[in-house]
Amino acid sequence: MNTVTILGLGAGELDQLPLGVYRQLINANEPIFIRTLDHPVIKELKAEGVDFTGFDFVYQRHDQFSQVYEEIVEQLVDTAKEKDIIYVVPGHPMLAEQTVQLLLKETRVNVSIQGGQSYLDNVFTAIGVDPIEGLQFLDATALTRSQLQLQNHILLCQVYDQMIASEVKLTLMEDLSPEYPVTIVTAAGSSEERIITVSLEELDRAVEVNNLTSVYIPPVEKDELNHQFFRLREVIRKLRGPGGCPWDQKQTHSSLRRHLIEEAYEFIDAVNQLDDDHMVEELGDVLLQVMLHSQIGEDEGFFTIDDVIVSITEKMIRRHPHVFGNVHVDNADEVVTNWDQIKKQEKKQVLESMLDDIPMSFPALLQAEELQKKAAKVGFDWDDVKLVEAKVQEEWNEFIEAKEANNVDEMEKEFGDWLFAIANLARHHKINGETALNRTNQKFRTRFSAMEKSASEEKRSLENYTLDELEVLWIAAKVKHKGEE
Repeated sequence: MNTVTILGLGAGELDQLPLGVYRQLINANEPIFIRTLDHPVIKELKAEGVDFTGFDFVYQRHDQFSQVYEEIVEQLVDTAKEKDIIYVVPGHPMLAEQTVQLLLKETRVNVSIQGGQSYLDNVFTAIGVDPIEGLQFLDATALTRSQLQLQNHILLCQVYDQMIASEVKLTLMEDLSPEYPVTIVTAAGSSEERIITVSLEELDRAVEVNNLTSVYIPPVEKDELNHQFFRLREVIRKLRGPGGCPWDQKQTHSSLRRHLIEEAYEFIDAVNQLDDDHMVEELGDVLLQVMLHSQIGEDEGFFTIDDVIVSITEKMIRRHPHVFGNVHVDNADEVVTNWDQIKKQEKKQVLESMLDDIPMSFPALLQAEELQKKAAKVGFDWDDVKLVEAKVQEEWNEFIEAKEANNVDEMEKEFGDWLFAIANLARHHKINGETALNRTNQKFRTRFSAMEKSASEEKRSLENYTLDELEVLWIAAKVKHKGEE
């Protein structure tokens, strides 16, 4: 089995080339291949009689770098089947060289890495950074926002043209202001070295870039990252910790229960009002409750927000096998069916009743609807809506009987039965009872507010109106807002 010997050309001119690499190239008997001839040292080596075969032409054949690298490796392997070869790359072979990584996985040839000088030393010198402080070294051609740890020094390599520079800028501007300073470093350590610091918004137009260009982003102060999750977690931990807020410190899961319910309802109000800004605010309040409960769990040693996130992430993956697995579905109904089946398999606790997984803390109307849906799944349901309508009338008659008997306790029971029957009737007509009642509540709010406004215009208070006068105001409000509700 023949060998591919890989050498690195460093980042600059001939005088920066390691002596061992230089001697191997000058004295080589094997054919020498190079990923790209676009490197400062090539002209000088050619002048000393070193002959290279480049792969620059391969870049013109493909739209994706992955395809370029795969073809280069395939050609190298094919050639190495006949004889030993030398393969030369810019910088150090083990730094940002995908072809080298592909060759290391090859079983058809032996691979020997003989070293080279990394350009990173020159970059650190140029920008005056000690990487021990924390450094991310990333490929600009495959940059994603989720990779970025903005409190570290960040160095992006392969910013080889304006398009890549523009994509880098857009990615960074999701977290940083347009004025944030970034440094463009080209040909670090060579006689052609260029260093310029510009605002982020100028990154793709301030200077010409090439295949020797990198971009440095200095660490960001955490106060500028308040939109990131870690900052919220820090704030909540501080509020609950020593020297924090007395109110937050004394909260428990039980004391916060009503706040979560209230915030959820306030978000629903924002949705109903189609108020995006209000939605953002109220979702923040809901998230605050989640974070407080999670911090309490962490303080007590039972669970953390990480456990919460892992739980819901893994649940979403498990219950969407049509997205993350090989299951096929044709419509949303099949998704729900699969969800219920998977949920049933996941439940470790055997319930005494199929109704036990409906929370008793649900609002009464919602709880009634869910109880009826569960019962309907086993066939315990009216098959004719007229029978449901008759049941509603029957329950109302029983309420009237209790009222006429002046039995308050029985009146409450029968009134509950009537509401339960009403919820069942709504379900049979595919009407969401909660939504329907909310619409009526909103209608009442609108009309009553109009009555208050009319009274105010007359410099009167509603308390001073007779019932007949109030009825007149009501009818006027009803006419005025007809069609708006």
